[in-house]
Amino acid sequence: MLNRNIKLWAQIQQWVDASLFAISLWLAHWLRYHNQLRLGDFNILTDQIGPFEADYFLLFISVIPISLMVLGMQGFYKRPIFTSRIEVIWQLARSCAITAVGLILVNYMLRLTAARGVIILFGFIAFILVYGKEELVRWAYWKKVSLSQFQKRVILVGIPEDTTRLRKEMILMPEDFEIIGEYDLNEISIEQFVAILHEYSVNGVILSAKHTYFGRVEKAIQACELEGIEAWLVADFFKTQISQTSLDEFCGRPVMVFRSTPGFTWSALFKQVFDMIGATILLLLFSPLLLIVALIVKLTSPGPVFFRQQRAGLNGKPFTMYKFRSMVTNAEQLKHELESLNEMTGPVFKVTNDPRVTSIGRFIRKFSIDEFPQLLNVIRGEMSLVGPRPLPVDEVRRFDDLAHRRRLSVRPGLTCLWQVSGRSDVSDFKEWVRLDLQYIDNWSLWLDFKILWLTIPVVLFGKGAR
Repeated sequence: MLNRNIKLWAQIQQWVDASLFAISLWLAHWLRYHNQLRLGDFNILTDQIGPFEADYFLLFISVIPISLMVLGMQGFYKRPIFTSRIEVIWQLARSCAITAVGLILVNYMLRLTAARGVIILFGFIAFILVYGKEELVRWAYWKKVSLSQFQKRVILVGIPEDTTRLRKEMILMPEDFEIIGEYDLNEISIEQFVAILHEYSVNGVILSAKHTYFGRVEKAIQACELEGIEAWLVADFFKTQISQTSLDEFCGRPVMVFRSTPGFTWSALFKQVFDMIGATILLLLFSPLLLIVALIVKLTSPGPVFFRQQRAGLNGKPFTMYKFRSMVTNAEQLKHELESLNEMTGPVFKVTNDPRVTSIGRFIRKFSIDEFPQLLNVIRGEMSLVGPRPLPVDEVRRFDDLAHRRRLSVRPGLTCLWQVSGRSDVSDFKEWVRLDLQYIDNWSLWLDFKILWLTIPVVLFGKGAR
């Protein structure tokens, strides 16, 4: 199935499931409310249930975004159609439980009076309805695949090596295809190709052009265009190691995009908005503490309050990063004298008990308070709350492995996987880079929230800081 079709089907599934979750809440209330009316004075073991008005209606509205977010985080819409039933049951059970807990939290935070018994019953009903829908979809899909009139009759076009590989991959996928035959455009003429389309009443043509002349491929696509037959060009002309390939349009022309970093999606847009709002809130929340720290830094050692340094930002573009000054003013000049004490491999400089650090500097570095001014960099769009830590420009220039520069392909952050993995314990720069690339390759909003959560004890207890 084409990725476009998969995304459309996933969106349909999401809205059906969200509707079923909303119906489940209404049904849970209806069952409890009418059971209460029937039992009357005997209903002494349960909370009194009010009508489906303000409080329950707020939960009714909340359940749609909460259920969509939870099901998405559980990977419910990324699984194949014929995932094992046990895995579906486990994913759905977790999602229903988390959604129910989410509604209980909403009920508490908004000081609503909805009965927890209704919310718990909602979780069981939602599981039954959504799982019933899953079984219905599974049955309907098998029914469709078994009927020949719904199957797409396709031919595979390319050299035998490519078409054989395509056939093997398609057999592993329970899709509604009937493969009519395999043909090599280098061996048959366009006239023969058109005759095959007519003879077998072909619905679609899948072309692998890796080892076929583009001129012949173009003529085959033009023939399909005239016949009104859908043609799929398998665009695997170039071998890439980690890049994900997508198709887009540029100046009205189709283009192939090779990307080894997270693309611009709704999740990426949410991350940017969350960074701006989150950094602003944190800056306002901690402003009294920051003013006190600024005053202490000024009074305890000569020099400016803030330390400014050129760091490598997105794709290596330099920007001015701010920190509370935690070292003596001539720290950069003294750095060369301490090169022999460097404990990090690679271009990065780290020293335990750095003699350049001031007395107050040691305290604010231990609890990462010196990093708080970087919230300004986040608000300015130069940094993110979560991302690889920005390195000084001169250290980036000393990278001995070009692959290390991919850590610059996303905005640097206040915290990262390295930050929550025992900062001082990671002394190998390659391991540091590996953690950064692991973050980039597996990025998701959930991973960002997880890293932010793990950062809290690191900051509070000064774990791994220097």
